Formats: sequence, C-alpha cells, structure tokens
Amino acid sequence: MSASRLLSIATALFSIACAQAEAEPSAKDLHLGVKKWQILERESGPVDYYEVVADPQMPFIRAHYKPPTETAVLGYQIPDGDRQRARLLHWKWRVHNLPPGGDECVEGKGDSAAGVYLVWKGSMRVYTLKYVWSTVGQKGAVCDRKRSAFVARDKIILESGPPIGDWKDEELDLKAEFRR
Repeated sequence: MSASRLLSIATALFSIACAQAEAEPSAKDLHLGVKKWQILERESGPVDYYEVVADPQMPFIRAHYKPPTETAVLGYQIPDGDRQRARLLHWKWRVHNLPPGGDECVEGKGDSAAGVYLVWKGSMRVYTLKYVWSTVGQKGAVCDRKRSAFVARDKIILESGPPIGDWKDEELDLKAEFRR
C-alpha cells in the first residue's frame, strides 16, 4: 500500500441547484464554500487530515491520508429552506493515488481513493448513498447494500481507475438517485 493518498475536492464548485419555486423552472446555485465543511466527530477518527487550499482559480479541500489512520469525514448540512428544493448536486474531484486492488464490490477489498456521501433522513429511516472513486471496480456498480428498518445504504462506483491527477466533473439528479 502507498505511504499516503491525496484527494482534492473542489467544494467551491460543490454546488446544489435548487428550484426557486415549483411554478418557476429556473434554478439558483447554492455554493458550498470550502470553509463551511466541518469534521463529523461521530463518524471520524482522532486525526483530521483535511486542509483548505486557497487556490485563486478554484479553492478546494485536500485530504492527505496516511495509512493506517482512521477515516475522517467532512460534512455540510444543507440549510432547511434549500433542502426540499435541491435538484442537482455538482462537484469536481481528483485523486493522486489509488489504493492497490481497491474494489468496493469485493469483500475485504473495499478501499476507495475518494468518497462523497449523500444522506437523507426520513421519518424512521436514514438513507445513505456513498459515491466512490474505485481502483478497479466496475463503473456504475452498486455494492455493499445494507437494509434494515432504520437504515438503507448503498455504495455506487462513480469513477474507477485512471487517469489520476485530473479534475473530473460530477453531477447527480438528487431525486433520481434517491428513487434508484
């Protein structure tokens, strides 16, 4: 395994398109600025390996993971007024290293270079979709499904393998992803 992994997420471009009103088809973008992201202590180990990079062209968050450090998770809660109107999620990300043999659909090899979670809370159940950048997994595969009365969780391989070091754009239709 490599000594460290670098991940950059351009959260200046991590945005949610929100419909302004049901009768009005236009949208506004809610930009989730890099400084608004916070460590989720209940989901994270004791080491915060994220840093904000104030690049003038595109500020971003960089993760510099060093095995065997426990996972650190950043979060951003969409304001109540925008949550119901959110339609599209857009972000850019890049990786510099891929975990050797990482394949989220193979038990014991579920190590990804990067992950982005979407979490919805229903009346009784918490729904979690984790989008990952895999080393060798099949792009588009849905893995590691978990279901209970209180949890519904899927892992989706959004990117797989090289090229590394290049920014990749992602955009998700939130309602379609939730239905799927």
